[in-house]
Amino acid sequence: MEAPEKSVVGPLVGAVVQGTNSSRFLVFDSKTAELLSHHQVELTPEYPKEGWVEQDPKEILQSVYECIERTCEKLNELGIEISNIKAIGVSNQRETTLIWDKLTGEPLYNAVVWLDVRTQSTVENLSKKIPGNNNFVKSKTGLPLSTYFSAVKLRWLLDNVRNVQKAVEEGRALFGTIDSWLIWNMTGGVNEGIHCTDVTNASRTMLFNIHSLEWDKDLCDFFEIPLNILPNVQSCSEIYGLMKAGTLEGVPISGCLGDQSAALVGQMCFQEGQAKNTYGTGCFLLCNTGRKCVFSEHGLLTTVAYKLGRDKPIVYALEGSVAIAGAVIRWLKDNLGIIKTAEEIEKLAKEVGTSYGCYFIPAFSGLYAPYWDPSARGIICGLTQFTNKSHIAFAALEAVCFQTREILDAMNHDCGIPLSHLQVDGKMTNNKILMQLQADILHIPVIKPSMPETTALGVAMAAGAAEGVDIWSLKPEDLSPVLMERVEPQIKATESEIRYSVWKKAVMKSMGWFTTKSTENGDSAGIFSSLPLGFFIVSSVMILIGARYVSDIP
Repeated sequence: MEAPEKSVVGPLVGAVVQGTNSSRFLVFDSKTAELLSHHQVELTPEYPKEGWVEQDPKEILQSVYECIERTCEKLNELGIEISNIKAIGVSNQRETTLIWDKLTGEPLYNAVVWLDVRTQSTVENLSKKIPGNNNFVKSKTGLPLSTYFSAVKLRWLLDNVRNVQKAVEEGRALFGTIDSWLIWNMTGGVNEGIHCTDVTNASRTMLFNIHSLEWDKDLCDFFEIPLNILPNVQSCSEIYGLMKAGTLEGVPISGCLGDQSAALVGQMCFQEGQAKNTYGTGCFLLCNTGRKCVFSEHGLLTTVAYKLGRDKPIVYALEGSVAIAGAVIRWLKDNLGIIKTAEEIEKLAKEVGTSYGCYFIPAFSGLYAPYWDPSARGIICGLTQFTNKSHIAFAALEAVCFQTREILDAMNHDCGIPLSHLQVDGKMTNNKILMQLQADILHIPVIKPSMPETTALGVAMAAGAAEGVDIWSLKPEDLSPVLMERVEPQIKATESEIRYSVWKKAVMKSMGWFTTKSTENGDSAGIFSSLPLGFFIVSSVMILIGARYVSDIP
């Protein structure tokens, strides 16, 4: 068979996007921002106990290597020279926590995923150590003390996993979020791999001072985390090291951004006040606040948006984080079997066009912004005999939109200027019913790019723009225009408000369901474990007396 004629394209940039449910590698033309090829490998998180969510670090790494090799094969089939790939960027699920042995390269425990809530009692114990009038953790990090962030997951590992304790004592342990694990391995691993992270991922650990842009000794002392296991913090756009294996050996890794920051860059939100909402496993609304930290009074996070070069300024963002968005679709598929594929939910919802008064609060990991209530749990309410799986499917889509409305309202209050439209991205934006519901519930237009892979695009831009690579200009006049699709609201504002007010009522019903006893040890408490001991004993005695009385009746 004749080899395909090689196509002439501009310098190319590869982007690793490592997410909760999949790994991907995508290749862009740096001159046109055109997506040329990609490959994806699905991943399945593990749920060893109630509230625990883990992933196999080696499976994650292998999936990334597989994506890179398969994408390169596809490029060859298209007649595109692999040697045109001049840089690689890494974007990742944030907060997910790993510890590995720097001498063997072996993980010392599974990756503890950002959704994991096993650390709730750790959080409660730590919160007692924070003075009520001086929340230095939040003032230094912009984050509330929560199971969501890396420091408490790391603390749990140090307290509960002997392998981790021993490796730390012997100076063999390295900590990192997913980006650190990938870059360390891709740049050589045990053979002088680079142990680093970028400012966006560091800002989600709760150990990083977002003002001084360095690991904070006071925070490390508070969480009792040794500084020597932490990665070096660098900008989002610089050469960290070279690929040391595979088809792309020798290519510089020169971009690193947490997934939500990457999407902000990919949506070209470079101006103060610009915002985007990404619909993935969770839902994340980020608003660029420029060079100043804006602290929220309405439950939002203050975080690092990006720093696109060693000598470039730091840019901050306000963030509204929702734990469960696309994950609710996966739950309907895997746990309830209502749908066989994620795409089927649109068809089901379309059949009824309404939830018929059914409301779904998917608080599987508690509630994130704006409530930050770890005691909340998922509920479906407003059910009648008429309710069927199509209504529940519709309610699940509405839930994603209502949660976005809550964090958008909080952002509007904090910023003082309501958003006139919402820029969106992520795989779920392909669902037309979801996008129409979102416009209706927000009562503002929703704008989505024709190319939804903005996370990959953002980290590719950062990698291509790095000093020493210099193949992707980030000057406004050089940025490629992006085709957008606009979805307008189609219902009256009064109807939107009525539906939203009932949603808020349902949210209140989801709170206070959970006590922290079971999350740390994973025990499934029986029904009697929630009753006072005295009541249980008295009830048991009464049952015995009643049984004897009944047995004496002729």
